[in-house]
Amino acid sequence: MIKNIALLAATGLIMTSCSLFNNDKAPSGGLNLFTIQQDKDLGIQVAGEINADPVKYPVLDSSTNVAAYKYIYGIRDAILETGKVKYADDFKWELKIIKDDSTLNAFCTPAGYIYIYTGIIKFLDNEAELAGVMGHEMAHADLRHSTRQMTKSYGLQVLINAALGEREALKQITSGLIGLKFSRSHETEADRMSVEYLCGTKYRADGGAGFFEKIKAMGSGTPPEFMSTHPSPNNRIENYHTWAKDGNCGGVDDFKSRYEAFKKLF
Repeated sequence: MIKNIALLAATGLIMTSCSLFNNDKAPSGGLNLFTIQQDKDLGIQVAGEINADPVKYPVLDSSTNVAAYKYIYGIRDAILETGKVKYADDFKWELKIIKDDSTLNAFCTPAGYIYIYTGIIKFLDNEAELAGVMGHEMAHADLRHSTRQMTKSYGLQVLINAALGEREALKQITSGLIGLKFSRSHETEADRMSVEYLCGTKYRADGGAGFFEKIKAMGSGTPPEFMSTHPSPNNRIENYHTWAKDGNCGGVDDFKSRYEAFKKLF
């Protein structure tokens, strides 16, 4: 029984445009009082808080799940090697798999600590779809959406206290990150960047549309709560396909067979 359907993530301010698209459709920027170093400090603290709570976040050990981690790091590397991730060399981009089959979720803390639930891994049909989801989450981090959003929600002092390791502030920020609802513009920016990242790989650049196509196929009369403040699944599906076409993206692979083998690892 699926108890939570969410694509959540982290981090917030972009000062550049997307090369595939016209400048008037580039990411919008916005207020972010954090420096890059403060993003890194906060990311380290939040990742530590998550890793220290194995009951709430049952992270799979990379030393005993070597094949699974090698697989997802291969997807991450393909995205980073495109040269389109602005903070590719600055952020951590560390991956963790959370063993929870009932939760369709992936999120990323500030500075690129990426968490993927087994629930969403098993829900998706192929590697291109997972790459699209990872690209979306990495885009939230690369665009620094969460610190922009949380600057607005919490104020600078709470964020600084969390980055400095103040426990109550850190717990507040960690809970906020997991349940953070991004604006429509943030979600659209992350969708667009997912397409751009994948456009430089062998993957279908519109792989991220697969999640929303599956949600649509489920035929739920009431959309998940997080979608109520986000672009509709229909619009997001159309956007993914349109951007991939307009960008003349040539990748066609979805690596379905090896993805099926990957899912059997859990």
